[in-house]
Amino acid sequence: MTNSAQITDNDLIRKVIEGDTHAFKLLVQRHKDVSLSLAFSILKDRSVAQDVLQEVFIKVFHKLETFRFKSAFSTWLYRIVVNTSYNELKRHRGTTSMHEYATESLSPIVEERDLLKEKDQKHFINLALLRLRADEALVLRLFYLCELSIKEIAEITKFKPPKIKVDLHRGRENLNFQLRQLLGEDIKHLL
Repeated sequence: MTNSAQITDNDLIRKVIEGDTHAFKLLVQRHKDVSLSLAFSILKDRSVAQDVLQEVFIKVFHKLETFRFKSAFSTWLYRIVVNTSYNELKRHRGTTSMHEYATESLSPIVEERDLLKEKDQKHFINLALLRLRADEALVLRLFYLCELSIKEIAEITKFKPPKIKVDLHRGRENLNFQLRQLLGEDIKHLL
């Protein structure tokens, strides 16, 4: 019996195309966390990001036969996540629900700042990322979380490499600024 971690994405895709729904479940399991993180960095609302992710995986399932195996599956998938998330953002541009959620969840509630642990670090970094422009948060996540190159990020986002570099630079500066806003001098305990 083969360990599912040893099966490549391409092998799973071939199995899905042949009708193996369990292989699709494995593919989803492998990529759902990063996909959700990318959608969330654009939409700033976890429940909307989860809804978008369901839509994404339905699209992927129906369009998997169009995957050409010329790039990594994750690149193809993340492109769909990014496009679907930006489309959802455009649909809600006139409403305030996402904006209200983002601003409500940003109030800095820090009681024991000197006792930051790993989960606290993630919490404050995620709060700071919510305050960034969608493009900056997305590029930071793709570069640092997904460990993708500028070229791969360009393929996923369709942003030009100079824009990606600017967004990375500004994103890092803005992330640092937002962390300082949230934590003040206690930022040194975060790192």
